[in-house]
Amino acid sequence: QVQLTESGGGLVRAGDSLRLSCVSSGRTFSNVAMGWFRQAPRKEREFVGAISGADGSTDYADSVKGRFTISRDNAKNTVYLQMNSLRAEDTAIYYCAARTLYINSNWANYDYWGQGTQVTVSS
Repeated sequence: QVQLTESGGGLVRAGDSLRLSCVSSGRTFSNVAMGWFRQAPRKEREFVGAISGADGSTDYADSVKGRFTISRDNAKNTVYLQMNSLRAEDTAIYYCAARTLYINSNWANYDYWGQGTQVTVSS
């Protein structure tokens, strides 16, 4: 069993930065691929990015490439989502999720989820 807890959300202005954290407990963290997803009101959950548990490689949605960065600290069982140059359209609830080893952009392929953290970007 894996438990995920996100933090770091809040209300910011367009152009600002924010860093989300997701702490994992209950399983060897280094073998786990961690994904970030988001869901805006009346929209489907969408892939933001992910980091592999196998080699630390990353993948990002086109909408956030060059602005968002995912990193992990295996010693702290924590994955981070650094969000720069935030836009109003980044407003959503952000979720972290875990699956075995490899990156996947489909939310249905993740086994464990956090409760989400709200990010609101004012224009």
